[in-house]
Amino acid sequence: MKRVCGFQLVVLIFLAVNFGMAPCGWAQDKDGSLPDAPSPAARSGESGTKSSAGREATWRSLPRDFLHDQKDIWLFPTQLARGRHWIPTLALVGGTAGLIVADPHIMPYFREHGDNLDDLNDTFDAYIATAEVVAVPAALLAAGYIRHDAYQVSTAILAGEAYADSAVVNLAVKAITRRERPSDVPSGGDFHNTFFNGGESPLHGSSFPSGHATGAFSVATVVAARYRKHRWVPWAVYGMATAISLSRITSSAHFPSDVFLGSALGYAIARYQVLRTR
Repeated sequence: MKRVCGFQLVVLIFLAVNFGMAPCGWAQDKDGSLPDAPSPAARSGESGTKSSAGREATWRSLPRDFLHDQKDIWLFPTQLARGRHWIPTLALVGGTAGLIVADPHIMPYFREHGDNLDDLNDTFDAYIATAEVVAVPAALLAAGYIRHDAYQVSTAILAGEAYADSAVVNLAVKAITRRERPSDVPSGGDFHNTFFNGGESPLHGSSFPSGHATGAFSVATVVAARYRKHRWVPWAVYGMATAISLSRITSSAHFPSDVFLGSALGYAIARYQVLRTR
């Protein structure tokens, strides 16, 4: 029954979006071409959101948008070559490098005290956590179609786009670094020299960065930005993403640096690529 708590957060997010504090939260778009033509007039109480929450998305535009995202993501080094985005990039690299150095000294604590955090680990088990993250855009999509809310449908599509974009980057980095997971280190073993020492599969045998953290923060960032005027939505989605991410450390599935980089990638890709106005 403890695992139900994670899905209670999903329900809380769903209720906060659909029954939020904004009095016009029930505004609906009756446009018959709902999935492909979100009406600018129907924003479910999100007036003024378009400029800060990015753009609208449709099923028709999704393949093109995804390819556009991937092109920009992998060409990001050209932006650095032009002198752009150096401060956040250095902060991300520096933070990750610092945690990599600290990882061998931090993980023994969680290895020894992991049993004290069984409630958190059970609530956000790997498969359960994945289902919880996917359930957020899935619930928004279903509710959007039921309520004829084009803005909500678009939000769900953007969340799925962000999840897919971040997953590609995550798997590529995993395949290159092949970092051994903390749980694969024998009891009393050394947590140093874990890079290029993991399994062949980036899905299960590679730890760096955390895929759960990447996916959770990519979805959370989209939903939080699109429904920031609903008081509890950002708190709920970022709270769930943070809990999922921390559970990956407490369960010895990932090192702190894995989670830090995964969270940052998910946030950055969603906020500065997927939600960017086009």
